[in-house]
Formats: sequence, structure tokens, C-alpha cells
Amino acid sequence: MPNSLNPLQAVADRWQPSARFVRRASFACVVMAVIIVVTGGAVRLTQSGLGCPTWPTCTEDSLTPTPAMGVNGIIEFTNRMLTYVLCVVVGIAIIAARARSPRRRDLTRLGWAQFWIVASNGIIGGITVLTGLNPYIVAAHFLAATALLTVAVIMWQRSGEGDDAPRDLVARPVRQLSWVLVVSTVLLIVAGTVVTGSGQHAGDASKDVHRIPLDFREITQLHVDLVFIVLGLTVALWFALRAVKAPGGPRRRVVELFAVLMLQGVVGYVQYFNDSPEIVVGAHMFGSCLVWIAVLRAFLSLRDRGEPVTLPSPATEPEPAALAAAER
Repeated sequence: MPNSLNPLQAVADRWQPSARFVRRASFACVVMAVIIVVTGGAVRLTQSGLGCPTWPTCTEDSLTPTPAMGVNGIIEFTNRMLTYVLCVVVGIAIIAARARSPRRRDLTRLGWAQFWIVASNGIIGGITVLTGLNPYIVAAHFLAATALLTVAVIMWQRSGEGDDAPRDLVARPVRQLSWVLVVSTVLLIVAGTVVTGSGQHAGDASKDVHRIPLDFREITQLHVDLVFIVLGLTVALWFALRAVKAPGGPRRRVVELFAVLMLQGVVGYVQYFNDSPEIVVGAHMFGSCLVWIAVLRAFLSLRDRGEPVTLPSPATEPEPAALAAAER
């Protein structure tokens, strides 16, 4: 395809971003994914879920909120607009990954995966509004945001690695233990969405908002049980890494995960014993993002893919005359 018809190739022909720029762009995607989760939680916690009662416009007659809709309309509409900011950040990451030399197709694919998740979750968000905050759709909306965060963290990690075949830094049983930790954390996050769907913060002041018909305290207890399982697996992983004399990097990542889990546990208990105040629930949602990031970083630290290849810049390349002299 001619470069004139391929804008990404045209950019690559004219701009060579540094490895640091690509990594920073990838990290910006992680930050924006967390912001989207937290602001989405703010929409629900301020009862602004139906601040804009329809989608894709805010009202039947207006794209933006009207003065009569008050602060709830502004909050909900602002969250919608943040999706476009997220698209811009992801777009920059895609362009930077495509323009980077040598080309990293895996980074480009991960960037595009984020784009399509954002687009899909935008549609899910619209369905959430059109169904009057159906709790199952709300849960799917949050889990899609978590999927976006997952891909963003993987891209961030891969941007600092090479393209060698993955090489395990630990024995297979330890690697399997890390998989159990990841799966348990996924179950913990899913259980948290069910707690939210059956709890008191429905996202709108209307009493007509449907809730998941499960006992809130029983689901919360299940969520707490999973917390202890994840915490126990984290401690077990640390001892296993120490026993096999794993490199310092993986052990540091597991210690970071343990610290985040403890802080998240404190926030969770404060939330439960104080009847789920909005500000604490918001902090708990932010903490859930940090826990998942820490789990992924610990998991990905258990293998090595070498150092990223960096081509010399034109300024450091030897001149043809110098090469000819060296050959003589």
C-alpha cells in the first residue's frame, strides 16, 4: 500500500520515537484506564448514572446536558467525554508503537486491542443507560474496563522488554502458583462487581433501578473469603520465590502486591463497617485497579524476554568514508 494511503507508515517515515517515548505512551494508557474506572465509579456514587437519560445524545433534543439536568448531567456527560480523551491517548500509543524502529508488531496489536475494547465498552455504556442501569450490564461495563486495564499493563510491560521467546525465571510449580493467583484475583474482582450490583449504590436516586437479587452480606462475605485466598497465595508465592532463589525483581513485585492488598483490605473494612460511604467506595474502586496492576506485574515478572533492540540514531551511524577507511 502506498505511503500516501497508509497514514501510520507515513508517520513512521518521518518520525522515530524513542523507546522511552513508547514506554511513556504505554504508561499513559494505564493511567487513563484507571481514571476511566474511577470516574465511572464517581458517576454511580453521585447517583449520576442517568444524568444523561439517553444515548448517544444526552437528551432526545440535546447532545450536551441542559441546565435543568443539574450537576448529575454534567458528571455523566463528563465521563462520556473522557472516553474521547482515552481514545486520543491510545491513538498516540498506537502511532508511537507503529513508528518505532525496529518495528514492534506486538505493541501495535496491543494498542489496537485497547482501541477496540474502548469502542466496545462505549457501546456497553450506552446500553447501560438505555436499560436504566441494569446491574448485569453495569457489571459488564466495569469488567470491560478491567480488560482494558489488563491490555494496557501488558503493553506497558512489553514496551520495556525485547522480542525473545519467553524464558521462565522460576521452576514450573512456582509459575503454576502464579497462575492460581491470577485466576483467584479475577474471581475476586468478579465477586466485587456482584457486591456492587446487589449493594445500595445503584447509580441513580430512583427506586426503580433494578439490583441483583442476592443477599448483600452473603456476597460480601464471599468477596472477603476471596481476599484472604489471594492474600494467602501472595504470601505463598513470596516464600516459593525465596525458596528457589528467584531474582530480586519478582520478589519485589510480590512484596509490592502484598502491600497493596493490605491497604485495600483496610479500605474494604472501613467501607463495610461504615455502611459504604461514597468516598470510601471510590477509594476501594481505585484500590481494585492497583491490586490488579500489582498482580499482573508480579505475574509478568516471572519470565524474561531479553532487552529491547535499539537501532543507532543517524547521528551516531559511521559515515561511508569512515567505513571505507576502516575496511582498508
